Amino acid sequence: MSMARLSTEDGERESKRSKKGNSPVLGFSDEDKIGTIQPYDDALVVTLRIRWFDVKRVLVDPGSAMEVMYPDLYKGLNLKPEDLMAYDSPLVSFKGKTVIPKGQIRLPIQTGSEVVEVDFIVIDAYSPYMTIVTRPWLHAVGAVSFTLHQKVKYPSGGQVEEIGVDQAMARQCVVVAISR
Repeated sequence: MSMARLSTEDGERESKRSKKGNSPVLGFSDEDKIGTIQPYDDALVVTLRIRWFDVKRVLVDPGSAMEVMYPDLYKGLNLKPEDLMAYDSPLVSFKGKTVIPKGQIRLPIQTGSEVVEVDFIVIDAYSPYMTIVTRPWLHAVGAVSFTLHQKVKYPSGGQVEEIGVDQAMARQCVVVAISR
C-alpha cells in the first residue's frame, strides 16, 4: 500500500518535470558574447515597442523595482498631464536628491507577440535614457538579462527569443551623462 502511494507521488513528480521540460531553457553561453564590443562593462540598452512606438535608449535594470519614464519620452508618446494617475511617493536620485514624481501611467510594452501593461513612474529629471525598465517588466515577460553577454532573452511560442542590445548606444549614453 505504501508502495502504491510512493508510485503515485513519483508519477506526479515526473508529470511536473515533463511539463517543465517542454519550456525553453533561458541560458547563456560563450557564443552569446560573439559580436560584443570588447572589453566592456556596458549597461543593457535596448529598443522596445512602447505604446506602439519603437523607443530607443531603454535601459534594462534588473536591480530596480519600478519602471521610470523621463519627459522626452512622455512628450514623444503624445501624452498629456491629464493622462497621469497620482503617485505621491518621493524617489531618491543617484545623487541623493529627492525627486517628486509627476505621476504614474500604465502603458503597453510589446515584446515579440506578447504585450504586457507596465506602470511607469514619470519624473521630471535629466537622463540620457528615455526610460528604465526593471524587474516587474522582466518578470511579466519571463525575460532574463545578462550584462556579461549583452543579451536579454525571453520565452515565446516554445522558443527562446532575444532583444537586441545596442552596446554603442549604451556607451554614448555614458558619455552624454558624464559630459553633463
